[in-house]
Amino acid sequence: MAASKHEAIERNVGLLAILTVITIAIGGLVEIVPLFFQHSTTEPVKGVEPYSPLRLAGRDIYVREGCYNCHSQMIRPFRAETERYGHYSVAGEFVYDRPFQWGSKRTGPDLARVGGRYSDEWHRVHLINPRDVVPESNMPGFPWLDRPVDASTIEQRMRALTVVGTPYTEEQMKGAAAELKGKTEMDALIAYLQGLGTAIKRVN
Repeated sequence: MAASKHEAIERNVGLLAILTVITIAIGGLVEIVPLFFQHSTTEPVKGVEPYSPLRLAGRDIYVREGCYNCHSQMIRPFRAETERYGHYSVAGEFVYDRPFQWGSKRTGPDLARVGGRYSDEWHRVHLINPRDVVPESNMPGFPWLDRPVDASTIEQRMRALTVVGTPYTEEQMKGAAAELKGKTEMDALIAYLQGLGTAIKRVN
């Protein structure tokens, strides 16, 4: 009897598709819903704060220039990963990342712990012409980033993030444009990179 029911389901493509979707949906809910109630995945780790206006602008430039296509920001909890890049990534580091930049493609190295590893000047040279500091690099240069950063939308950007839970104050949002005055896109991107992974470094 059970075999005949199973055979009937396999022969009915529509029914099979519906049951498959239901099964996947239930499995997904069982795996995902509990994460919303675990503090380790919903609360920031000690030292993690919302992006400053300069770092937020830098993050937008990082996304705009497609850096995530070649660099991941997620260190997996394996010895080969942690020996090369440092402490494995934890969910609490990314509570203010919308969207997060975990990725899986590594044409270039993982950047989860790049903050503080090199000087600002090293990053500047590297972004203008990577081969000046890493001769074997196949990364393209980004010399056009040496131009004023657009401060016209930073306040609206921060206000939009408060809607989804980022705790910016009114004072921070009002002063955001002034903080970007005189800064270049290069400055912003470097500020973003220099902050990556530093909270975990401080804790450990």
